[in-house]
Amino acid sequence: MSAGLVAQYAVIALLVAASLLYTARKLAPKTATRAQAALAAALLRPQRGALAQRLGRFVQPKGATGDCGDGCGTCGTCGPSPTSDEASGAQPVTFHPRRK
Repeated sequence: MSAGLVAQYAVIALLVAASLLYTARKLAPKTATRAQAALAAALLRPQRGALAQRLGRFVQPKGATGDCGDGCGTCGTCGPSPTSDEASGAQPVTFHPRRK
C-alpha cells in the first residue's frame, strides 16, 4: 500500500470520526456529555502523566453555572413563562379555505 493511499484513508477516517462526534452531540447531548466527563475523569487520575492530565482538563465539559445565561434549561425558569394552553400541550386548530 502506498503512502498516499494510507494518508487518504487517514483523512477519511478523521472526517468520519468528526462527523460521528458532531452527530452524537446534536442527537444525544446528555449522553455525549456523560461520555466526555467519563473520559476526562479517566485522564485526570493522579497516577496519569502531566500530558494526560492537561488533555483531561481540556476535554472536561463545562459545568452549568446556575444563571440564566448559560443556557442549560434544567430549571425551566429561563425565557418567557408558558401560557395555560402551552403548558397543557393544547394547540389551536386553524381552518383554511379550499383552493379552486
